[in-house]
Amino acid sequence: MGTWDYYNFDNDSAADFAEEFLENPNEAVLYEALATAAEEEGHLEAGAASEALAAAEIVAAILGRPASDIPPGLLPAVAHLDAGDSEDLRELAEAAVMVVLEKSELQEEWAGRSDYANWQSLQQNLLARLKEDDE
Repeated sequence: MGTWDYYNFDNDSAADFAEEFLENPNEAVLYEALATAAEEEGHLEAGAASEALAAAEIVAAILGRPASDIPPGLLPAVAHLDAGDSEDLRELAEAAVMVVLEKSELQEEWAGRSDYANWQSLQQNLLARLKEDDE
């Protein structure tokens, strides 16, 4: 997997996922990537983990809390999706991010890099943006 920075869209798997979402911007695409990660009982592969983080970033954008580095084109694509219908997506996104942080090949890869603390901080920021407003 080609990686050029620690942000969640800065690798081939996540960039490909974003393109796929732009071709068909709907919740089903997000559910698939998030459920693959959230329901993983074993060790999550790096590609699936990267897709899950990208999907979680899109969910945060649907909730009105996008990352500052979200790729161009994604915000207009999520504008027609209803944040009011996103509670299941939000919960699934939180669960998927936790799996990535706890038992994924991607986490192991980042643990050996000098930017690991930045990557970790970024995921904590994502989790904070996915939290319910009243928490």
